Amino acid sequence: MTDIYRALADPTRRIILDQLCKREGQTLFELCGRLAMAHGITSSRQAVSQHLAVLEEVGLVRTERQGRTKLHWFEGSPLKAVVARWPISRGTPGS
Repeated sequence: MTDIYRALADPTRRIILDQLCKREGQTLFELCGRLAMAHGITSSRQAVSQHLAVLEEVGLVRTERQGRTKLHWFEGSPLKAVVARWPISRGTPGS
């Protein structure tokens, strides 16, 4: 679980996940364009690719090759362990 926290600690990785939640099945080129246009992040394709590799390693991103194209999807199931560790309280604070 520590790896998930480390992966999520980087703000660029969180933005990448946000972008994949908005529109799944994106290529590296599409993600780089969206990061630049929507967030002013002008990281190189290699840097974004490295971020995606970290996210894929911890299971937060799933990839699929379609011919010469590699598509990326958000995978939220690893976050269930985080929610299970700290369940949302339905009571009032301090109760």
